[in-house]
Amino acid sequence: MRKKLTQQLLIKLLKNSKESDRKLAKELGVSQPTITRTRGKIEREGIIRNYTIIPDWKKLGFEIFALTFVKMHPEVVSEELFKRLKMYAAKFPHVFFASRGQGLSMTGVIMSLHRDYRDYARELTKFRNDWGRYLEDMQSFIMVTGEGEIKEFSFKYLDESLL
Repeated sequence: MRKKLTQQLLIKLLKNSKESDRKLAKELGVSQPTITRTRGKIEREGIIRNYTIIPDWKKLGFEIFALTFVKMHPEVVSEELFKRLKMYAAKFPHVFFASRGQGLSMTGVIMSLHRDYRDYARELTKFRNDWGRYLEDMQSFIMVTGEGEIKEFSFKYLDESLL
């Protein structure tokens, strides 16, 4: 019962994290204190790491959403250099996600938002200048915000079967 309630609560919160505990309790057929305790427990356990919003970036003046794929030299795998890279990435407010990984013959991805193409190109040039000696390749996929969307970015579409 507890595991099922946790899963149901997570699905509801993914669809709308602003929902009140009272309304969630009514929808899930349990008491409001049960929802409050369950939410607190999964927050303390780190299952819920953060609550956030997804704004309309175009209305806020951001024209470009970029996925930049990088292939770094093997020495970047060293912990010391990786720590330096993490500290470097933290200084760029336009970057909202960066990670090591693999695919498309690349070893990492950077997700970022930019006011315009000039802003994007400036940041990319700075990255190349600062880390170029460790780069083997870099390629980007650039989207104009609000144009060409097939399905908007949101976790509300996730299905219960994923949990």
